[in-house]
Amino acid sequence: MGTWNSRGLRGSTLEDMINHSNEMYREKKLALIQKIPTPITPINIDKNSRHITLAYFDQKSTVDYIGAVQGIPLCFDAKECSARTFPLQNVHAHQMQFMADFEAQGGIAFFIIHFTQEDEIYYMPFRDMQKFWNRMEEGGRKSFTYDEVDKSYRISMGRDVLVHYLQTVQLDLDRRQEQ
Repeated sequence: MGTWNSRGLRGSTLEDMINHSNEMYREKKLALIQKIPTPITPINIDKNSRHITLAYFDQKSTVDYIGAVQGIPLCFDAKECSARTFPLQNVHAHQMQFMADFEAQGGIAFFIIHFTQEDEIYYMPFRDMQKFWNRMEEGGRKSFTYDEVDKSYRISMGRDVLVHYLQTVQLDLDRRQEQ
C-alpha cells in the first residue's frame, strides 16, 4: 500500500473531503456536524427516473455546515478559490449576518477556504472575514489575498480525517480566551 498524498485528492471537491472528515469525527465521537442542504423548489421532474431536471433555489441558504464539537456550537461555510485572490462576492451579506448572530449566541463561526492553486486549506475565523468584509463595505478591496490569510490556521490533512479542522477550532478557542 502506498503512502497517502493530498495531491491524490485533486479530483475530490472540498465539500466531499469535509463530509468524509465529519463522518470520521462522528465515528470517533469528537463532533457532530451536519451538511445543510440548500432548499430548492422542483420545476421539472423526469417521470421515468423521478429525478429533478429543473429547479430553483427557494431561499437564501445560511451556511454549509452546522453542529457541535464537545458541546460547543459551530457553523461554517466551505469555499474554494482557484486564484491567490479570494473575491468577497463569494460570500453573501445574509451569511455574514447569520454568522454574526451565531457568534452573538456563543457559537463559533468560521470559513474553510481551499486555495486550490496552492493546494492548501485554511480555517478563517469569522472575525477575520469580518475585517475583510468591513474593508470592502468602506470602499476598499472587494477581495483579500492569499498573503493576507493567517498561515497559523492552515488545516492539516490526514489519512482518516482529510480536512482536520478541529485542530484549528481549538487554536481559535485558545486565542479567544487570550483576548
